[in-house]
Amino acid sequence: MTRKTTTALAAAVAACALLAGCGSGFEDNTASTPQSSGPASLQIMIGSSGEAETKAVQEAAAAWAKATGNTATVIPAQDMSQQLGQAFAGDSPPDVFYVEAGRFADYASVGALEPYASKVSDPEGFYDSLRATFTYNGTYYCVPKDFSTLGLVVNNELWEKAGLTEQDVPTTWDELTAVAKKLKDAGITPLVVGDTRDRLGAFMKQAGGWIISQDGKQATGDSPENLKALEYVQGLLKDGLAVYPSAVDAGWGGEAFGKGKAAMTIEGNWIKGAMKADFPDVKYTVYELPAGPAGKGTLSFTQCWGIAAKSKYKEQAISFVEAMTTVDQQMAFARAFGVMPSRKAAGEAYAKEFPEDAAFVKGAEYAQGPVNAPKMESVLADFDTALQKLKDGDPKQILARLQENTQSALGG
Repeated sequence: MTRKTTTALAAAVAACALLAGCGSGFEDNTASTPQSSGPASLQIMIGSSGEAETKAVQEAAAAWAKATGNTATVIPAQDMSQQLGQAFAGDSPPDVFYVEAGRFADYASVGALEPYASKVSDPEGFYDSLRATFTYNGTYYCVPKDFSTLGLVVNNELWEKAGLTEQDVPTTWDELTAVAKKLKDAGITPLVVGDTRDRLGAFMKQAGGWIISQDGKQATGDSPENLKALEYVQGLLKDGLAVYPSAVDAGWGGEAFGKGKAAMTIEGNWIKGAMKADFPDVKYTVYELPAGPAGKGTLSFTQCWGIAAKSKYKEQAISFVEAMTTVDQQMAFARAFGVMPSRKAAGEAYAKEFPEDAAFVKGAEYAQGPVNAPKMESVLADFDTALQKLKDGDPKQILARLQENTQSALGG
């Protein structure tokens, strides 16, 4: 959910299968796909995080199959983008599959996805920000399977070493700057934060900005709000109040934080697994991110349960997805492999059972999802490259280039 890599082959296949259609003609013939009412044999492709997730989904699928008289085969993909792209190119997509939020608009824009979300029980019961993530041109396509948001992770020992208490945990940008200075004065690196939009974008949201408009049709990168955000982050970097992971010989914020190279980091709830596995002795607490000039803001990372528009088992596929997204099943997945439920009704139960994640759950109410527009992958990669040089760069030029590239990708 946190980082996505796509090989050149996968990108080529996906582009052929989705954007060009490879002769499949999604938009021309999906509505006429013959449907089967008999026992279904569903193919479910997942981008699993590991053995625990694969086992949990397989068990849930087997339970659904037994209860409904259908069969369900779970396929853990080695490379989700590549294998799904090849399946679409071969005109034989799986019936149900994970869809990354960052790729959702690419699939929806060419008619590859069945817009089934309104047909599940209580379709409005998912967090608003997550539903917006999987809405394209006003249509809510697919239901989110789980999510995470970003939180402020604090190293308890380093915090106390600097003479700080829980009352010092920053809730605004001004407070973040003030506490960072205290940490620096104590000889402690205050904050380590990732050098891409997947982390720094939270500051843009807190300032009231974002990369595109809510409907995904207008470029909004070159705005006073975004400029304020980048200038604030640049100031932290220049003053030594924040560093990128590479500056402290770490691959990502969680590694630097776990090694004690900074008192704070900005990460999602996936850091919990990394800390347990690699840094079990480090004590830490997670808080909501400090609010900016426009209020609270964080980013959400999520996937949806996609259903192929060409599936001949759409009714059964919807039944399967509904079974995977009940409150009880989402809580079972949470216990099995650490994801947070996407249904609001499960939020309270999750926060009670996993109180250390309460800040992540609260963030769902005001989180910004990934850029929801097709053909934006190269634009965002270029923006990330510029952000990596933000310390000595020109925020105005960075945003002007983002604006120009986004407008071009959106068709002018």
